Amino acid sequence: MVERYVMSIDQGTNSTRCILFDHHGRLVAVAQREHRQHFPRPGWVEHDAVEIWRNLLRIVPEALSGAGIAVQEVAAIGITNQRETTVLWDRRTGDPLGRAIVWQDTRTAPLVEELKRAPGEEFFIERCGLPPSTYFSALRVRWLFDQTDGLEQRARDGEVLFGTMESWLLWNLTGGVDGGLHITDPTNASRTMLMNIRTLTWDEELLAFFGVPRPMLPEIRSSAETYGEARSVLPGIRVTAALGDQQAALFGQTCFSPGEAKCTYGTGSFLLLNTGADLVRSRHGLLTTVAYQIGAQPPVYALEGSIAVTGSLVQWFRDRLGLISTAPEIETLARTVEDNGGCYIVPAFSGLFAPRWRSDARGVIVGLTSYITKGHLARAVLEATGWQTREVVDAMNADSAVPLRELKVDGGMTADNLLMQFVADVLGVPVVRPMVAETVSLGAAYAAGLAAGYWPDLEVLRRNWHRAAQWLPNMDPERREREYEDWQRAVERSLGWIRPPKTP
Repeated sequence: MVERYVMSIDQGTNSTRCILFDHHGRLVAVAQREHRQHFPRPGWVEHDAVEIWRNLLRIVPEALSGAGIAVQEVAAIGITNQRETTVLWDRRTGDPLGRAIVWQDTRTAPLVEELKRAPGEEFFIERCGLPPSTYFSALRVRWLFDQTDGLEQRARDGEVLFGTMESWLLWNLTGGVDGGLHITDPTNASRTMLMNIRTLTWDEELLAFFGVPRPMLPEIRSSAETYGEARSVLPGIRVTAALGDQQAALFGQTCFSPGEAKCTYGTGSFLLLNTGADLVRSRHGLLTTVAYQIGAQPPVYALEGSIAVTGSLVQWFRDRLGLISTAPEIETLARTVEDNGGCYIVPAFSGLFAPRWRSDARGVIVGLTSYITKGHLARAVLEATGWQTREVVDAMNADSAVPLRELKVDGGMTADNLLMQFVADVLGVPVVRPMVAETVSLGAAYAAGLAAGYWPDLEVLRRNWHRAAQWLPNMDPERREREYEDWQRAVERSLGWIRPPKTP
């Protein structure tokens, strides 16, 4: 039977999707299931890894049925995932040892403050390219060890496995307790604070510092190569790619040359700039990360600006405040007013990520007067995403020799034309969206297809990219800079938040 499609498994923060793509990079079929978000305490965010695996078991057959094809018509499988989310599981039983701790979770904030004091940021940035932050996985592993009697010793004895979500799914897909492959790739490993950013191997000094035993760690393989064959769901089909979701979006946007950048607007937003073979160390609050590694080729690096809360702010506006009933309604509501009325929202629900990296920041709404309506609030919600993007781009321009000239965008929020126009206005550069908006899934499919020989080279993938929409900046520069100053004053309020005294 002819192999005609590549399958992408996109394990995201809110849902898991299975998408089939054809040779032209066109979406053929999609199946999706949401999973529960658990918030057991303020600042804690958790997922049930078993629920996510069971959702995958359901959606793969749904996608095949939607395309009207058999398993044998799938050429290869690529996986992309929410990156820093941490899961530990029992090697013998396959059972997770508690819920997965999600990348947004801030329970490790006290550990972060300790690391900033000693040994200091330089120790970590020199080795893994990352500053101490609640964002990354190693601190969650350390926290779990400290909270659970005997867990660290079990890990040293080889009884416990660690992984981000692609490792968990790969292990289960390839056999689980019956010989499943324990694998990760450099894009995900680079987000743990445990991988040496230059050698792409687990760093002995970092492992020793965090007390993470090597036997619990997955093997680091390239982002695109044949790992093995699936033994469940898609028996006999090769699994040939794994990429963290934001690196997958960079790949799906065909940003293969240094200087090309994309921003994915989802639960959070993530702006990546391809720096090629150059490992650029940021001096302005960005992350140095691995963009991708194809087979035995040298790695490609990127600078990343991570924004914790963008799409999830719209969800909060809908679900917690009840001011809209569906996410798309926010654009309609925001268009009922001409501007934000002087109101700004800083959504530091998980602290502030790039370029400030302040886990102690808290969300604020400033500029409230009796004039403010829910329309102004809706506009302030959308504008918060634009201003946070501007902060990241300013840092990126300061770090890079070439200023940003165009921004490729993707993700669910790009359907909001008012938001995308605002992003173009505050950046002062064109913003472009491709025909295929699901670039995270497409990037995983592209990497898998390259490794499987489904596509011959990167140039073929470039030719698949087509522009669907473009927004050109038209805001008066003086107004833009004046409002940006107002936004920065609002951020200072967020950073000046004072923790209330504990109730006796």
